[in-house]
Amino acid sequence: MSCENLVTFFSTFGSFAVSEAYNQNRLSDFNHANLKIVATHVGLDVGEDGPTHQCIDYLGLLKNYFRFSVAMPADPNQTDRIVRFIATEPGNFFVGMGRSKTPVITTEDGAEFYGTDYTFVPGKGDWLRRGTQATIMTYGSLTPACMDAWKMLQDEGLSVGVFNMASLLPLDVDGLLEAAEIGPILTVEDHHVQTGLGASVSVALMEKGCSVPLRRLGVSHYASSGKPAELYAEQGLDAKSIALAAKELIG
Repeated sequence: MSCENLVTFFSTFGSFAVSEAYNQNRLSDFNHANLKIVATHVGLDVGEDGPTHQCIDYLGLLKNYFRFSVAMPADPNQTDRIVRFIATEPGNFFVGMGRSKTPVITTEDGAEFYGTDYTFVPGKGDWLRRGTQATIMTYGSLTPACMDAWKMLQDEGLSVGVFNMASLLPLDVDGLLEAAEIGPILTVEDHHVQTGLGASVSVALMEKGCSVPLRRLGVSHYASSGKPAELYAEQGLDAKSIALAAKELIG
């Protein structure tokens, strides 16, 4: 359908949209399709559905293709803008989100961060908060936990930035290098820790010859069935664990 100039959307759970359909997506990539995959229920945020449905390899798998762009919105407003963008932009796109309701991200003065003047740009991330000692780099369903960790650190007198890397393919290398100039980087993601954003960041920094303290937080083992908050805490992905990891990086 997409090769016949129809804008084609495909939506289901992440495990069915990516893991189960890996070869079909590979053929869409190979054949220059115009497919828009918008998957919900990715990562540990699937929660009670258990490890068979907790798609923790979506980015790692999609990085194997050559013509797919990947975006993971951080809140409802950014989701709206990203979906509007891919509907009018040619090419293969994957947009992923979790299962839980996510709060609207605001600026420090309470305004909507992704307001009416926001336009999604592939390859460009966003500084949700600015800091001078370190940067927490995240995306998707763990963004609220990172914002909570930022508040905890601020209350302790620490200045840490939060960078939303909603565009994962292509990656915002300029934003990454800007973060590296500030200091240590902590990547946080609801994804296999070895193949997600942390891996992409590591390679990009190495290729740019940039040396900076880096720590990667992510899914380190198959989880059980449970509430997302419990699963995150068990894997060190809750706000307290994120704040502690940032403090350790700062030293």
